[in-house]
Amino acid sequence: MPKTSRSLSHVTEWVFDLDNTLYPRQCNLFAQIDIRITHYVMSLTQLDFTAARALQKTYYRDFGTTLNGLMSRHQVDPDDFLNTVHAIDYSPVDAHPDLVAAIRALPGRKFILTNGDTGHARNVLTRLGGDDLFEHVHDIRAMTYVPKPHKAAYDGFFALHGIDPTRAVMFDDLEKNLLVPHETGMVTVQVVAGEDYAHEQVDAWELGRAAGPHVHHVTEDLTQFLRRLP
Repeated sequence: MPKTSRSLSHVTEWVFDLDNTLYPRQCNLFAQIDIRITHYVMSLTQLDFTAARALQKTYYRDFGTTLNGLMSRHQVDPDDFLNTVHAIDYSPVDAHPDLVAAIRALPGRKFILTNGDTGHARNVLTRLGGDDLFEHVHDIRAMTYVPKPHKAAYDGFFALHGIDPTRAVMFDDLEKNLLVPHETGMVTVQVVAGEDYAHEQVDAWELGRAAGPHVHHVTEDLTQFLRRLP
């Protein structure tokens, strides 16, 4: 449902987050990654589960990704981290031909901008049935490991692909990742879980629905949102 009357009729560049945006949070795919990150932190720091999880979430909140925090504070090898935490079962992601068709019908270029890596993104897109939908997957390596919501992550993406943010829209599940897009002139859409979604691995702030002006639209159903566009 729209939060504001901000139109998308001028948009020619469609930019999508991946995790919990192109697939529903309810399938708990990212929950698998989340728990693997906790075990990675445990192994690295020798903390118990509870303390490691608290540290993980602190880094996630303060640095944009746990990886960024671990690189900054513990000098971890990013490739080792990414390969370890993405060794998951992708079967919970179902094919979604309606979403694929809705994205394919959008006029202009389509991109993924993700704090994950390209291999993970390709695995998800293959499961969805849309591995050919996007012009490019701009991942954490392309960001030189400086993730959303940091401005440098977006600036590098815009420059590499010649994107005018005033003709672009950003879809993301985390409202904090929509602040810079709003400031650059993008239309912003927060893709949220249903009101009844709850999971013990998810902190409340991760499910928050923005009240600020940097989120122009909020939807629980990305497919229907795209279908309703003029």
